[in-house]
Amino acid sequence: MYRTFTDIDDKILNRAQAEGSTMQSVGDRYIAAYFRDIRRLNILDADEYPRVTEHIPAIHQLIQALEDKGYAYAVDGDVYYNVRQFAEYGKLSGRQLEQMQAGAGGRVDPNDPEFKKQYPFDFALWKAAKPGEPAWESPWGAGRPGWHIECSAMIQARLGDAIDIHGGGGDLVFPHHENEIAQSEVLTGQPLARYWLHNGMVTVNGEKMSKSLGNFTTIRDLLDGNWSDYPQPLDSMAIRLFVLQAHYRKPLDFTKDAIIAAENGWQTLKEGLTLDWQRLNLSSQMPIPGELDAESVNRFQTAMDDDLNTAAGLAVLFELGKALKREFNLRCYQGSSELTDRQLQQYSQTLTHLAQVLGLDAQPASIAELEIDVGWVESLLQQRQQARQKKRYAESDRIRNELQAMGITLIDQPDGQSRWHRS
Repeated sequence: MYRTFTDIDDKILNRAQAEGSTMQSVGDRYIAAYFRDIRRLNILDADEYPRVTEHIPAIHQLIQALEDKGYAYAVDGDVYYNVRQFAEYGKLSGRQLEQMQAGAGGRVDPNDPEFKKQYPFDFALWKAAKPGEPAWESPWGAGRPGWHIECSAMIQARLGDAIDIHGGGGDLVFPHHENEIAQSEVLTGQPLARYWLHNGMVTVNGEKMSKSLGNFTTIRDLLDGNWSDYPQPLDSMAIRLFVLQAHYRKPLDFTKDAIIAAENGWQTLKEGLTLDWQRLNLSSQMPIPGELDAESVNRFQTAMDDDLNTAAGLAVLFELGKALKREFNLRCYQGSSELTDRQLQQYSQTLTHLAQVLGLDAQPASIAELEIDVGWVESLLQQRQQARQKKRYAESDRIRNELQAMGITLIDQPDGQSRWHRS
């Protein structure tokens, strides 16, 4: 699995200019923050994290191939994709160019001397450099890539012509993913992705979450107790449960009541996961370790096979958790039982297993342990070593900066190897 980082972007550039820093500095800082947050939520690492800045030559090659086939044209250092050349443009979003053109009033002004496009919905593949902006040399002059070509180039360079699953937010269907398809499929002749997964957007009390509305909240605010509506640290698993309770394609409404409900729900599951069965005198007729309750597993699997219906999958976990808590109370306080010892153990092992599938951990590592994953550090060191051997020093420096942002100091040794320690 790959998660890509866009480290060339108008917003990143604007932030760097406002801070008097660089795009790389801004990108490194936010990437480091991303890793800290996802580890606190028990999100597994991807296999690789490609960056746009590592793929400039691949972007050049892709743009050149589109130009050679007549799907792109250059104007004064800019390069645009000609959407009218791609007959299937709009097939992912269900939009038609004729309808979009009819509703595009005021969007562009062809009489503007700065307007270079042949058609209003043509999009930039390469942007000519402006004074003071970072730029890379290219066959069309100094500049930087457009947003859409970045992802197509990284996919092709790392994964090939087609991939199994392409994910992203629902707001990316058009134009971003539509443009990725247009760029990639005219060159490969095959679908860019076999499956597209688009998650619904987060709203706050029914409104769009945005800084302009003053309702913007970060994961770190929730984890550190800095959310004004609920000024106490939330369990990271409660946040994870909150997200899993809704189908990924549906909008997710973020409210105080919903967060409190998720916190309570997690406590119910956590109790089922951490019951002290050693207090009970269980018989020796136990199932072998890992033996699960087949009915619960089948119901969970059916739910997950139904377009990742995590809400239905969670229902199975809650049933198991409540059954275990009820059995524990019966045995401890009433001296009776509803489950055999074998069923009890199966339920307990099944709940633990299914919770792990959903990344719900009743005993997460400490924040300090989560922030520095030794395996991840060693993987980055290996990538850096390979970059240095191939004399890709910019990439080597980028990895060093990324580790430094995570609080890790590298010491390069005479034999070419590197040691690391916490800063």
